[in-house]
Amino acid sequence: MTITYTEEKNFTAEQVQELFLSVGWVSGQYPTRLHKALMHSSTVITAWDGDRLAGLVRVLDDSEMVAYMHYVLVNPLYQHRGIANRMIEMVKEKYKNYLYIEVMPEESKNAAFYERFGFEVMSDGVAMQLCNFGDKR
Repeated sequence: MTITYTEEKNFTAEQVQELFLSVGWVSGQYPTRLHKALMHSSTVITAWDGDRLAGLVRVLDDSEMVAYMHYVLVNPLYQHRGIANRMIEMVKEKYKNYLYIEVMPEESKNAAFYERFGFEVMSDGVAMQLCNFGDKR
């Protein structure tokens, strides 16, 4: 298996949907909106096994100070093969001159994963969210 990585946004809504649903993320239920959001994101790094989307990292940035790594996901069929590690290292390299690269893990149990890459839990930070789900396809 040879995994290739790219920043080119050459993925379809169906490929993205399959990847997101493979990890049980609700955003996979909105493939058109998800695809549009990714196409308008600052950076999307994807990992490919041939024409199969194996992993994806999405970054939103302000062009100078802060880059926010929003999605890091790898299809379970490809997990534990270093794919997420490689994509995160690519993000760190691309944004090495920014003051901050931030990430907000969806679950606190995932913090240890990001700490392996030098991320630190903010001493007085707290995650907040306003959720506008509903059927907005």
